[in-house]
This record gives sequence, structure tokens and C-alpha cells, in this order.
Amino acid sequence: MANTPHELAAEFPEFVEKMHDLKVNDAHFAKLADEYHELNRKVHAAETNVAPREELAEVDLRKRRGALKDEIYAYLKAN
Repeated sequence: MANTPHELAAEFPEFVEKMHDLKVNDAHFAKLADEYHELNRKVHAAETNVAPREELAEVDLRKRRGALKDEIYAYLKAN
């Protein structure tokens, strides 16, 4: 899934270097990024029917991904 949509680097291109530094030096940010990538892969797998889910479960994954993305953006802006 190398071309998975909604990767953090594509979502926040202006923060690519900062995200790399934070992943290496900030355990909390690294955990947030890992959680985001895991959720994003699940959403992508559901959307492409690689791992289909019930509609409500897929919607829940998208909502969780969106909330986590908002949290990551706030963290990037604050640090």
C-alpha cells in the first residue's frame, strides 16, 4: 500500500521535516503518528475492499482518523 491516500506527508507537506524530527525525538508524537498510520491503512483497506467492513465501522474509522489528524496538526503547530 505504498500509494495509500491521506499519508501524513501528503496531508501536511509543510511539516515533513518537523514530523521526521518529532518521530525521532518525541515519543508522544511518534505514538500519534503510528496510530494515525495504522488507522489510515485500515481505512484504505476498507475503501478498496481489501478488508471490507460494515459501513458504520468504516465511518467510525474515518472519524477516528480525522480526529487524530486534527490532534497531530495541533501538536505540529504547538511544537
